[in-house]
Amino acid sequence: MDGKLSCRVADAVDYKGFPADKSKTGGWIPAALILGIEICERLSTMGIAVNLVTYMSGVMHLPSAASANIVTDFMGTCFLLSLLGGFLADSFLGRYYTILISASIQTLGTVALAITTKLPQLRPPPCDGTKTCKEANGFEMGILYLTLYLIALGTGGLKSSISGFGTDQFDERDEKEKTKMAFFFNRFFFFISTGTLMAVTVLVYIQDEVGRSWAYGICSVSMFVAILLFLSGTKRYRYKKSMGSPVIHILQVISAAIKNRKLELPHNVALLYEDSSEHATRIQHTKQFQFLDKAAIVAEGDSAQNPWKLSSVTRVEEVKMVARLLPVWATTILFWTIYAQMITFSVVQASTMERSIGSFQIPAGSLTVFFVAAILITLGVYDRLIMPLWKKWKGKQGFTNIQRMAIGLVLSILGMAAAAVAERKRLAVAKAVGDNTTTLPITVFLLIPQFFLVGSGEAFIYTGQLDFFITNSPKGMKTMSTGLFLSTLSLGFFISSFLVLVVKRVTGNDGQGWLADNINYGRLDCFYGLLTILSVINFVAFLVCVNRYIPQEGKDSQKNHNLGEEKC
Repeated sequence: MDGKLSCRVADAVDYKGFPADKSKTGGWIPAALILGIEICERLSTMGIAVNLVTYMSGVMHLPSAASANIVTDFMGTCFLLSLLGGFLADSFLGRYYTILISASIQTLGTVALAITTKLPQLRPPPCDGTKTCKEANGFEMGILYLTLYLIALGTGGLKSSISGFGTDQFDERDEKEKTKMAFFFNRFFFFISTGTLMAVTVLVYIQDEVGRSWAYGICSVSMFVAILLFLSGTKRYRYKKSMGSPVIHILQVISAAIKNRKLELPHNVALLYEDSSEHATRIQHTKQFQFLDKAAIVAEGDSAQNPWKLSSVTRVEEVKMVARLLPVWATTILFWTIYAQMITFSVVQASTMERSIGSFQIPAGSLTVFFVAAILITLGVYDRLIMPLWKKWKGKQGFTNIQRMAIGLVLSILGMAAAAVAERKRLAVAKAVGDNTTTLPITVFLLIPQFFLVGSGEAFIYTGQLDFFITNSPKGMKTMSTGLFLSTLSLGFFISSFLVLVVKRVTGNDGQGWLADNINYGRLDCFYGLLTILSVINFVAFLVCVNRYIPQEGKDSQKNHNLGEEKC
């Protein structure tokens, strides 16, 4: 009987609602089916994003800055909607149905985009060699926005739940499965990079040489196949019981603290309310953010049945844990503003440079292949070389999550500095041969350093952020930790759009200035220099924040010592 119980996963059920059996559910096969959805999501999202700026400027005839902002707004919305997806998954749908519905929505969006890019009635007429090209009108842009944000809605739902549902397939109380979960994070990022690599090579080439509608049709078919494979694993998945939305829990604590704001805190913290049913996951009281402790004061007439008026110490401490993460969270946002330049202005740069290798011309959007290659090379070197050496030298399994984030930020600074230098050289050539020259006699490979440095930086900061937020967030707020991570990406893209608008207004909003409609007339190097300076200031702030960060220490009761589970 004890053997049977040890083969059950305590906090998970199977598709019938019974306690999940380790021998029949979870593990690598269900996790791989989930990762299949992630590959196709990345294929679609990045396949659209990295080449969208050329479509906006070359087909819809929009200025370069406006085109870049459409891309960053699209990507920012994708990640912002992940917060909505997480809320729906935690409160109503669960991760399984959130993934299924979101994947279907994204498929509908890519089908609509394929149709939109195919019909000539939904884009302005070609320039026909004239200097003045007719910009896309409101109706044409409206239809395009509708398809893009339908895709963003599906993408947001997927991003909020895929990593969480994938880790649900492993029992963190079982040491063997916990080790597999650690490898899952590396495989998760590897699959993301694989999807991106396919997007910036094969898909971008098809867009430029065959047709965008064909490329987006491929995205639709691949996601449809991934959905069928995902459904095939329904009986093998482990489903975690929803603990409610962490956003609601946070709001409840804040509401109770505000209600009790005029009450005095007791000298003995033992007098604060604690829910006896939370003994297994109880968190020790801390002195930081004492205002929130007032949420646990038992006032006359308060009932534990109303969490909006009274919260347990554990609930309060969970909110404190999230609050402690916010300074570090804020100082990692700017990296993704740097990242945004790699799929916007760097692609515009590439479109003006010599991209031929013999008779083959590299699509401008495919230059991001060096970005993805840098990620894969960095992950490989880190996994096979740095981690073993670091273990021998320091006795630790690689860099800490904070060290990885710091390395990522430093590499992004170097990447922007390299981008500024490369742009100065490109502008010098443009002025020497004439600003109106369509293809400048300067090799596009001059841009490789900026792609490589920022790409290597992403490999470190992506895994570092994900690890940091998941391991330092409350156990009951896994979706919140993923949401915090994805919100840095969202805000990074939106900050990019904001900076572009500010720089255009300050330096010239009439098609000239640093971000001119034709970048040969602008000073993109100054914009990159500005981002470099902001990144240096941000890095100093990051060092201050991580130096002051104090992780939450839980009670021994948080740990599960079920010895029988390892035998299963």
